[in-house]
Amino acid sequence: MINFDLGGRRFNHRSTGIVVHDGYVLLHRLEKDDFWSLPGGRIEIMEPSNVTIVREFMEELGVEVRVDRMLWVSENFFEIDGMPYHETAFYYLLHLTDENHPLLNKDVVHRGIETDVHLLYKWFPIDRLEGERVYPSFLRAGLKELPQTIQHVVHYDVEDNEEAKP
Repeated sequence: MINFDLGGRRFNHRSTGIVVHDGYVLLHRLEKDDFWSLPGGRIEIMEPSNVTIVREFMEELGVEVRVDRMLWVSENFFEIDGMPYHETAFYYLLHLTDENHPLLNKDVVHRGIETDVHLLYKWFPIDRLEGERVYPSFLRAGLKELPQTIQHVVHYDVEDNEEAKP
């Protein structure tokens, strides 16, 4: 996977998937976290980002997805546990290939199947994301109106850090 630390900062190269069903979007988080994000994972060296997202859904949820199209390419700047992150991410609109998969049950919190990481998956109404801790935060509004063409986003979820601002 492509991520490394340099000068007290971390770089991530990530692919994410947007699954929308009946006005809801699927989000995930680590069990220990208090915020949600889109499912996905780090891109492996020499692996195209669209292949990464299909692999990640199979590894983490045991579900096959179809990539419809790319929505965003983003450069995200944020901090977790005091570590500044610089992340490049590709955002793909996806569909589950099995329209009757148990993952589509919106009434339960689903668990990921990875053994070393405890992931939770939950469906959120897209029109009510404003009150949720969803990162990157541009998604709270961006998911309400998906772009028709690929958009480039430079986004900062960093507060009181003049060095990280443009």
